Amino acid sequence: MAKTDVAVLRSFLFAPGNHSRRVEKALALGADAVILDLEDAVAVAEKPATRKTIVEALSRPRQCKGYVRVNAIGTPWCLGDLMEVVGPGVDGIVLPKVESAADLRTIDWLLANLERERGLPVGGIDLMPIIETAAGFSRLDRILAARTLKDTPGAWRVKRISFGAGDFTNDVGMTWTPGEEELSELRVRLIVASRAAGLEPPIDTVWIHLQDAAALRRSVERSLRMGFQGRLCIHPDQVTVVNEVFTPTGAEVERAQRIVKAFEEAESAGLAAIQVDGVFVDYPIVYRAQRTLAASAAIRKLKPA
Repeated sequence: MAKTDVAVLRSFLFAPGNHSRRVEKALALGADAVILDLEDAVAVAEKPATRKTIVEALSRPRQCKGYVRVNAIGTPWCLGDLMEVVGPGVDGIVLPKVESAADLRTIDWLLANLERERGLPVGGIDLMPIIETAAGFSRLDRILAARTLKDTPGAWRVKRISFGAGDFTNDVGMTWTPGEEELSELRVRLIVASRAAGLEPPIDTVWIHLQDAAALRRSVERSLRMGFQGRLCIHPDQVTVVNEVFTPTGAEVERAQRIVKAFEEAESAGLAAIQVDGVFVDYPIVYRAQRTLAASAAIRKLKPA
């Protein structure tokens, strides 16, 4: 049977790092991960002071993973961000506007040295790039290949990438519509490139139409169908919807169990193609059912959303 390890990071909730009350609330809302922001949500004048606020917040007990979105590598703040926030309370760094393999190699090298100097496991801090510019998409394959270079310290720290549709559509002059048809090709590229590079499925972009809950659900369901593992969230109300959509339903789990059980029995009899509930089942269908069961089991280990 195929390997059934699956990622279970369904929801990444952004919170502005300079608002202590919102940070505290975000860390308790049931997201699988919270991203404390030093980039777009924080005014230039407040960026240095916000670093300390974030370190203090991530040093306290919590049930979700804690990530920090630093400023882009080409800005005056990126180095200072990393120097101050990298520590035992940080599960990952979100790196915006990644446009080259050199961006990842540089930040990976810096993180490895900071981990080593501060007594942390080298490679233990995730590095999640956001692909959100034309330059980033044009070099996507080369960017993802950087993760597998044998001479790169902590080369496996990039486990997944994420999509930033807001900055991308602004960069290329594209209109981002509620129907999101204009994003379909970009999403497919992220899915295929991630799979080809051996990464986890990517994390899809935020949803900006905060008053349209029905459209949010349709968008999240589309992300699931396309093969993403989760979504970025910018409002607390989005977390529940995202977690629900990316969690296999009871009916899906029961069907997956029937498929796996029936196929195991058939396989022991020398068969590798059967019908279950009137649907043709062969190895690819079984592997998908196994992933459903693995995802359900992993999610059950998380705190309730």
